[in-house]
Amino acid sequence: MAARDRYSRKLECSQCGNTGFAEASESDDKWQKSRDFRIDELPHGFFTEFASTDPRKHMLRCGQCGHKFRFEQKSVYAPGGEPRR
Repeated sequence: MAARDRYSRKLECSQCGNTGFAEASESDDKWQKSRDFRIDELPHGFFTEFASTDPRKHMLRCGQCGHKFRFEQKSVYAPGGEPRR
């Protein structure tokens, strides 16, 4: 059985500014068809609206304002702040 990659991701509601860090994991088996994505822990004030094994399709809802957004979105980075490749 393959191990799971675990990571944290900052969640931020674009409507009200509610923030927190989610703990997520996914399979590191490169031969598996799906990434087997799971959110292990959501911060207070965020809820799962639609669960998916693909982080680009996993929808969250802000508990303060009700805004819905994807777990993994296209990010805009400040100059010089792009992730390493």
